[in-house]
Amino acid sequence: MPLSLTLACLWALCAAFISMLPHVWHWRGAWMLIATGIPLLGYVTVQMGPWWGLGVMLAGASVLRWPLIHAGRRLRNALSLSGRN
Repeated sequence: MPLSLTLACLWALCAAFISMLPHVWHWRGAWMLIATGIPLLGYVTVQMGPWWGLGVMLAGASVLRWPLIHAGRRLRNALSLSGRN
């Protein structure tokens, strides 16, 4: 298995471990996963191609769905507030 996919699997195992920690650690772990996942996604895409990169991105988005939902809400609120000026 290529190194990039091995690292992506280790990232997923770390995400599973963080989900078993107490709730206090979830957001800290999410930020750590985001910080390591973005370069890892680029590495997978460069080494394996765009379809594998898309698959890893979807897997990462399913793991980090709450940070994505919160970011979407903040973006929607920011866009709706800027339209009122």
